[in-house]
Amino acid sequence: MTIDLRRLKAERIAKGLSQEEMAELLGWKSRATYSKRETGRVNIGADELARIADILGYSSNQLGIFFTVSVPERERS
Repeated sequence: MTIDLRRLKAERIAKGLSQEEMAELLGWKSRATYSKRETGRVNIGADELARIADILGYSSNQLGIFFTVSVPERERS
């Protein structure tokens, strides 16, 4: 599974948050630090994803909405 970065961006926008606001809420010094993660230039760690989800109003039990299955359909059985 991989993180669905489009979903992550959509959820941020739906909450009315800019990348700069997300960076501030995460305690990061610059928007670029967050932007690099949202665009996939830097991988998002598990702890970071949990913090981002919390800011967006999702519990750790709901983290699955941020993932996409990358295993081909024929191999899922």
